[in-house]
Order: sequence, then C-alpha cells, then structure tokens
Amino acid sequence: MINQVMATSTRIVVVTRPFKVIALVCGLIVIVLMIMTLTSSDWLIAEGWRQGLFSHCIGEHAPTPLPFNVPEREPNCYPARDEGYIRTSAALCIVTLVTDTVATFLTALGLRSNDYRTKFKFYRFAVYVMALSLTSLLVALIIYPVSFRSELSLGNRTVWEFGWAYGVGWGAAIFLFGAITLLLCDKESEEIYYKERKVMST
Repeated sequence: MINQVMATSTRIVVVTRPFKVIALVCGLIVIVLMIMTLTSSDWLIAEGWRQGLFSHCIGEHAPTPLPFNVPEREPNCYPARDEGYIRTSAALCIVTLVTDTVATFLTALGLRSNDYRTKFKFYRFAVYVMALSLTSLLVALIIYPVSFRSELSLGNRTVWEFGWAYGVGWGAAIFLFGAITLLLCDKESEEIYYKERKVMST
C-alpha cells in the first residue's frame, strides 16, 4: 500500500501594476517637454521681442528702444541677457531634466526587475528623485515671473505675455506630480501575491 502525503508549496508572484507603467510614460513625457521649454525662446513675448532661458530674439520692424536697454541690433536671435533670474531658472530647468531622466530610468529598472525587493527600492528612489525634479521646476517657474516683474519698468512695451514655452514648463510640472502620485499610490503590498499549490508526494 502506497501512502500519499499532501504538501503545500508557496511561491511569490510579483504583478506589475499599470500605475507604474503610466508613471514611466509620464516621466518620458516630461523629458520631451523639458527639452522643448529649454530650447525655446518663447518664455516672454512682446511686440518685436521674444525671450527664453538661453536666447532672446528681435523681430522684424521691432519698435525702438528695445526692452531692457538692449542696444539696437539686426533682427535675429542672440544669447540670453546676463540676468540672475534667467540664469537661475535655466540651471533649475536643466536640473529638472537631468533628475527626471534619472528617475524615469529608475522606474524602468523597477519595472524590469523580477525581485520584488529590488523593484520597491528602485520605485522608492525614483519618487525621491522625481520630488527633487518637481521642486526644481516649480522654483524656476515661480522665480522667472516674479523677478521679471522687478525689471518691467525697463521693458519699453505696454503688453507682455508669457509664451507657450513657459506654459509647457507648467505642463511638465503637472506630469511630474502625476508620476510621483502614481508611484506613491500603488502600494507595495498590492504587487505581491502568494500563490499556493498542493503537491501530492508518496
């Protein structure tokens, strides 16, 4: 007579939640948006004048005198004025781009990892780095208009508008906030399942 013994084996199954994938996509979108906002000269717009983080452009038939005591020049784009708030905002936006790239890479490593402990370490570090990225961007987006207001009297224009590149910066901030929220809301315990299987042994 053969005696059969019932045994139970347990294995850990790690399931990737869609929130993490969406957070990765948000990080990738932020990279694209930050490249757009860094390379554009459309942060501030007035008649015959466009100003970005690294350049300002003089348009055709721009009224004189030019804003901010800039000497008269041919219509073209020139390096950004040497103002502290412009340089600071540019540096903070570069920090945002670099840190978001790192955080997105960490999120991708977390998604790829099969070890749940390693996954959660990557996700946790990604949240910290994304928080730094968001903070840098928000400081840049606040410093720029506040500091610009102090030199508005030198603007020589009656109407000033923030351009699309400044708005893209706020769009990047929204996506960053969304990525952080998605990484935080998807709890670690939700990804781990303990799968039991009964095994018959003789």
